[in-house]
Amino acid sequence: MSQDHPPSLVMFKPTGPLCNLDCRYCYYTGRLDLFDPKPRRMSDDQLEDAIKQVLAAAGPSMHFEWHGGEPTLLGLPTFRKIVAWQRRHQRAGQTVTNGLQTNGTLLDADWAQFLFESRFSVGLSLDGPTAMHDAYRVASDGRPTHRQVVRALAALNRRRVHVDVLCVVHLANVHKPEEVYRYFRSLGVRYLQFLPLVEPDGDGNMSERTPDPEAFGEFLCRVFDLWLAEDVGKVVVQWFDEAIRPELGLPHSLCLFRETCGDVPALEHDGTLYPCDHFVDVSHRLGSIQDQGLERLWAAPALAAFGQRKHQALPDSCRRCDVLAWCHGGCPKDRLAVTPDGEPGLNVLCAGLNRFFRHVQPALPELARRVNDRRASRNSAIHDTFDLR
Repeated sequence: MSQDHPPSLVMFKPTGPLCNLDCRYCYYTGRLDLFDPKPRRMSDDQLEDAIKQVLAAAGPSMHFEWHGGEPTLLGLPTFRKIVAWQRRHQRAGQTVTNGLQTNGTLLDADWAQFLFESRFSVGLSLDGPTAMHDAYRVASDGRPTHRQVVRALAALNRRRVHVDVLCVVHLANVHKPEEVYRYFRSLGVRYLQFLPLVEPDGDGNMSERTPDPEAFGEFLCRVFDLWLAEDVGKVVVQWFDEAIRPELGLPHSLCLFRETCGDVPALEHDGTLYPCDHFVDVSHRLGSIQDQGLERLWAAPALAAFGQRKHQALPDSCRRCDVLAWCHGGCPKDRLAVTPDGEPGLNVLCAGLNRFFRHVQPALPELARRVNDRRASRNSAIHDTFDLR
């Protein structure tokens, strides 16, 4: 990132991979062995210094996305300090926003009140009805967690906290799209993301928990049809927002669909910076903010090169694909397959992505017209989320 385009978002991981759950499909707990000594939370001094460096390097706005592991392990008193440190170090006229990605099991009424007062958005992980969620999202002792998460959602809704539910799509829920979607509607969910599980087994194959790509594509298509029939203007589904963007001539807001990436770096608990939280490993370590300073690391050629590789490594068959504008090859972490021509770098979800984007295209012109009409009536600019209400 250059000073012409100063950073506006950082994924902050103050507890590193530490978590109070033992989700069977978690991609991050395996990072424990990367850190020596073993991970611990950032100290107050480290946290404040990191916040100070982030705001000094940022442009007129900065979004802190608090991630993990499980960031609420820091405790509510520390998050109160975080907000105070942000106010202390933000420049005059600089806007600071916060998001919290959480499993929800530690949230209560006090947390909900704080999140509302401090205007945090919350990403809450919930994989559907009880059996589907508890199939893989369990506590460290193996106990189910669904009831705790639903209780957290209710507490957040009572305090009118902006909640975006993140549902991992896996073997236990991929074949029941209507049941999953209607369940979220019954809980009053208004913002929803579906995250496909892509879990290599170490032997060149996908784990048994990973849904078949075609099944994932069908899942999205059936949810889209239900949403289109009943919930346009009532529920915002991230995949559908992204599908509308090319029709409007707008760039994607979600990194996995953009032509290049690398502008959502991850700052670990030990002060090390990585280009993406899916690439927290030795080969992608950019350096330490204690040793080199965050502003210098953000401008490092290695970070820019990481983002450009997404486009540069795209297989020829993808470049010729007529849905390229919608997916741009997807996330680099999922490019584990080989094209029919034998070229590496094909997204393992390719068949599902093609199925979904081709399915929705007939509906996109009308959806785009509604977006434009709504914005015109409000005399407002297009925002990152297409809320058609």
